[in-house]
Amino acid sequence: MINQEKSVKNDLMTKIQSKTAIVAVIGLGYVGLPLAVEKAKTGFKTIGFDVQAQKVESINNGINYIGDVVDAELADLVKAGTLSATTDFSFVSQADFIAICVPTPLDKYKQPDISYVKKSTEEIAKHMKKGCIVVLESTTYPGTTEELLLPILENNSDLTCGKDFFLAFSPERVDPGNLIYKTKNTPKVVGGVGKEATEIAAAMYESVLESDIFKASSPRVAEMEKILENTYRNINIALANEMALICHKMGINVWEVIDAAKTKPYGFQAFYPGPGLGGHCIPLDPYYLSWKAREYDFHTKLIETSGIINDHMPEYVVERSSKILNRYQKPLNGSKILILGVAYKQDINDYRESPALTVIHHFEKQGSQVSYYDPHVEEYFHDGQEKKGITDLTVEALQEADLVVITTAHSSVDYQKVQKHATVIFDTKNAMKKVADRENIELL
Repeated sequence: MINQEKSVKNDLMTKIQSKTAIVAVIGLGYVGLPLAVEKAKTGFKTIGFDVQAQKVESINNGINYIGDVVDAELADLVKAGTLSATTDFSFVSQADFIAICVPTPLDKYKQPDISYVKKSTEEIAKHMKKGCIVVLESTTYPGTTEELLLPILENNSDLTCGKDFFLAFSPERVDPGNLIYKTKNTPKVVGGVGKEATEIAAAMYESVLESDIFKASSPRVAEMEKILENTYRNINIALANEMALICHKMGINVWEVIDAAKTKPYGFQAFYPGPGLGGHCIPLDPYYLSWKAREYDFHTKLIETSGIINDHMPEYVVERSSKILNRYQKPLNGSKILILGVAYKQDINDYRESPALTVIHHFEKQGSQVSYYDPHVEEYFHDGQEKKGITDLTVEALQEADLVVITTAHSSVDYQKVQKHATVIFDTKNAMKKVADRENIELL
């Protein structure tokens, strides 16, 4: 038995070291496609899977749709036959290394929706071969790998974990738009079901990435550390948001307060307020932990409080906007609101969980006429509805708006022009900090 297990492990390690292992990436979004590209660039034959035929067709035509992927690199890899995509799950039977990079959203009750992970794992179990390793990269609650994936993979195949195949968790660390840290150079954490699985997964990432690999003692440790990363940010952003509310009541500029505080070279890290939290991780991950903690009769008081603060920010933006408009004898109902930026962070086209969309929703509920401009997002789909932005930030568009609300601090926007032609601006991101004339600017 031991010799057989070692043989299976050694065969897989040999394939990884010789770069003859075939890589499968399930899910070709912001996490999966950059990962697939890095694997292929290193020399591994890489096959991506996605349920969206349009994504598959784009990749097979060498057309990129993710900002952090270099267009020419993708096209060259496809042309060379190193990278391809499919909607047919049976291709998994060819794979030695299988990475699951599918979405893990929350449902309407803010409980984990792991249906994409579950479905993907069930399909993998039907087709995976002996001698492969499955690695979950999707962010999820502690215990998912061993409590959900492991039974599905064993019960729906004739294979045994640790003997015939290996299983691990390695959380994705993707920061869209980050100019320094990409998939290639961001340190990786790996936690396997057994020491062998950890070693195999680490060997694969070491052969692809230019970064350190931290080997966790179990998948649960790796799953929890990912939750900790984003819960840490969630809580500190909530603190910044609450400070903004207090400072506004006291007539203090919170942005100047933070600038002053961050001059301390130790013991302080700057976090900034805003209209709410966006992206796939920070607004969601703490809820995964809170949900799982209830299984242990534990209530995450601090985490849940930070969620309440951050979730209230879009509504607060509209409340403040109402007070600003009142000074101009304008009600929310019927007022023309121009939103600047719907992406969840500056200089990217990703609007997943963007607080700007919630801000727009609250304005529209009050009867406001809302338009938006975002140089990176020409249109978006939210709650089953499509909304198109204005194509150019014209003088007329600025002058027609009763209120301009900045919800994303895109660097390509001409904020001098905005200040000059808008009646009044509510800047929730301190995007106009370099504008000298501030008579018509109000900060969060």
